[in-house]
Amino acid sequence: MLADGDELGLKSLTSWLRKDSGTAHLHVDPVGPENASTMSVLDAVDIVLSNAIAITNFAVAYATWREAKAHRPGTGAGTLVHGGTPVDISHLSADELAVLLTRLRSGEHEGDAE
Repeated sequence: MLADGDELGLKSLTSWLRKDSGTAHLHVDPVGPENASTMSVLDAVDIVLSNAIAITNFAVAYATWREAKAHRPGTGAGTLVHGGTPVDISHLSADELAVLLTRLRSGEHEGDAE
């Protein structure tokens, strides 16, 4: 997930995911810009979604977080990057996001059986 210019929004999402019972176990790594002078600056977070349950839990937690922050326009963390391609997820419902993440994850494993 990218900060989309709102590092505080990304920190809020990261904190939300760590407190949510469905996503607290997810592997979430903060990623800072290469030229950052402080470790507290976030550019993105890398989130590992290893199975369908993790995908569903993340989608619900993300949608709930977004709704909780709805009063704050321009809240960051609305862009997912997959394989170097940014995808705007800020308008997706939890169900739509889960379907997208499932499709992206399925695509990662299509050639792995060799």
